[in-house]
Amino acid sequence: MKQRKHLQEIKFRLWIFQDSEKFLGIGRIELLELIHETGSISGAAKKMKMSYRQAWQMVSDMNRQAGKPFVEKKLGGKSGGGAEVTQAGLAAISTFRKVEKQVSGYVQKEFKKIKF
Repeated sequence: MKQRKHLQEIKFRLWIFQDSEKFLGIGRIELLELIHETGSISGAAKKMKMSYRQAWQMVSDMNRQAGKPFVEKKLGGKSGGGAEVTQAGLAAISTFRKVEKQVSGYVQKEFKKIKF
């Protein structure tokens, strides 16, 4: 009997912990990216299909853990409030994506060496 060839792939999730507590992962980075894109925690939460409360808690946790805000609320006014990703938040996104790309390259290269 002829065996069919199966396509194998490897997947991973990168998490950065701080003092044994989750600090940054893909979900939080995507949230920051969407806040930057939409100018709104609420808008980002809707795009991620999560509650505003959950998104705000994630932002609050990141701001606390970083020791400097990654996201700042903008006060309302004629055009309403919103949120802005700070330079520290943008740097966190950039650094995370860079590390993720490097780790992914290494993992994929090593996976090609494995034979099952």
